[in-house]
Amino acid sequence: MNSKFRNIGIIAHVDHGKTTLVDKLLREGGVYRANQAVEERAMDSMDLEKEKGITIKAKNASVHWGGYTINIVDTPGHADFGGEVERILGMVDGVLLLVDAFDGPQAQTRFVLKKALSHGLKVIVVINKIDREHSDPHKVHDKILELLLELNASEDQFNAPFIYASARDGYAIRKLGDKHNGMTPLFEAIVKHIPAPAANIKAPFQMLISNLDWSDYVGRIAIGKITGGHVKVGDSIVCIHKDGKRERASVTKVWEFSGLKSGEIVDGVAGNIVGISGFEELAIGETLCDNEEREPVPWTELDPPTIQMQFAVNDGPLAGKDGKFVTARHIRERLYKEIRTNISLQVEDTEAAYIFLVNARGEMQIAILVEQMRREGYEVLVSRPEVILRKDSEGRTLEPFETLWIEIPNECLGDVMQNLAGRKALINHMQHHPHGVSLECTIPTRGLIGLETDMVNLTSGRGVMSHMFKSYEPFSGEITTRLTGTLVSMETGIATAWALNNIQERGRLFVSPQEEVYEGMIVGENPRAEDMPVNPTKAKHLTNMRSQGEGKGIQLEPPLKMSLERALEYIARDEYVEATPKNLRLRKKILNATQRKRAAMSQQSTEVVA
Repeated sequence: MNSKFRNIGIIAHVDHGKTTLVDKLLREGGVYRANQAVEERAMDSMDLEKEKGITIKAKNASVHWGGYTINIVDTPGHADFGGEVERILGMVDGVLLLVDAFDGPQAQTRFVLKKALSHGLKVIVVINKIDREHSDPHKVHDKILELLLELNASEDQFNAPFIYASARDGYAIRKLGDKHNGMTPLFEAIVKHIPAPAANIKAPFQMLISNLDWSDYVGRIAIGKITGGHVKVGDSIVCIHKDGKRERASVTKVWEFSGLKSGEIVDGVAGNIVGISGFEELAIGETLCDNEEREPVPWTELDPPTIQMQFAVNDGPLAGKDGKFVTARHIRERLYKEIRTNISLQVEDTEAAYIFLVNARGEMQIAILVEQMRREGYEVLVSRPEVILRKDSEGRTLEPFETLWIEIPNECLGDVMQNLAGRKALINHMQHHPHGVSLECTIPTRGLIGLETDMVNLTSGRGVMSHMFKSYEPFSGEITTRLTGTLVSMETGIATAWALNNIQERGRLFVSPQEEVYEGMIVGENPRAEDMPVNPTKAKHLTNMRSQGEGKGIQLEPPLKMSLERALEYIARDEYVEATPKNLRLRKKILNATQRKRAAMSQQSTEVVA
């Protein structure tokens, strides 16, 4: 056991102050100079994290305080990124449970906390934002104890120490009313209550790879907690791959985290979280050790992927106008690169060389990947999310079900309940409290597609939801997700105001005048269930006669511009989202109307025969 190290993860719901707290710990731990300008929310390093206000990728930081090295890992709170959570909890020995003093424990807090408790990790509770107006730390204290009981915490975990804090103002206290002394009480609690890593410096070298990084100078870097012995540059070590193969290589660099950066060190010792380079091919969950005779370190299995989407080469008329990477080879290489570090994603090749299947935990996870690819210069077609079905021993079709937790205002309950009923959700538990209503449901994973957008609309953004995979159960019947049809362009060209003015009388527009459109592109929504062909490129014919009213300005409604997540939820099975660096377009999978009709008739005849 190495008593000078403490490895902790931070668990919190979105916007409860997790990243701000880490910033303050880094500042007080001497990571920043007194006069150094520091970017707010330094742990949210991806642009997408800063825009969405969520943590997507788990990240490491390190603080040196009082002779101790405290390795801090920022974990995602969204259930779609459960793969990130699982591998991080394997690296740490305890967690900070951060809860807002006004909101109390929320749905996403439950997801990660349950995982941490099942790993047997020690807990320190930090009730944050005690300076917030109408905050009630005493009530939140009791709610957290109730949550720990509900999640079957051990006696040791239930007796967790409580710290009260204002991360924004940079102080933590043991009891309400204590004098402010910076973050010292929290540092002291970490050193006292979080156990030193169970690592033996005298044992043979051993490390489980929990994360991967890349350097242009040394290649792939394995990140993990050393559980035995030590390692230095030049050592000959072995990687036990997942297929059982043992590969030997020499260590070229050993890295240690210091603040938010990593720096080279001479010797990586048991208990510390380090990076090691030297192997060309590595995967998360593999073991590094001193010789070929060792057994691999056990690896926690992740929740299975429950949804599947197609990624296809953009074959539309506007393909290649925005992006640099447009071929099947580009897309395939990017997807397989992603699964090296994103262990909860799976990629499959199909019989069609230009289509790839991506399996994931949720649509948010895929939407983040597509958005990253767009920003890197890729063009790709993405299909609607479909659940991954299974068959049981009796040949019955099974589908994935999730446990869903929702927090909503009282006045929204009726609308939300009606929406959930249409999605085949079963209400297991309902609790009224002063801030609204808490619901616990069992819902098919299919029913979650589009639910987040509906929840925002039904609750004016005040609803909070989270979900966890439960089990595979018998198929629950059809779920109607879209009651409307679409307005599909018959022509390729530039949309005109005159044509759009006529089209908007038939439905809601998705495009503006002067936008490029093509045959098979979806340019609007038809209130009726069927698709309607329209010509948005039609121009008004000029004549020598002038009629009264001619030349007056055309009044067009602003077009509906969807976010990527909303577009993926909206499209039907026969449609794609065309994602390019500059544009998001909706289109039919088969662009030509005649070919589309033939394919539909062929499918109907096949279903009749079946």
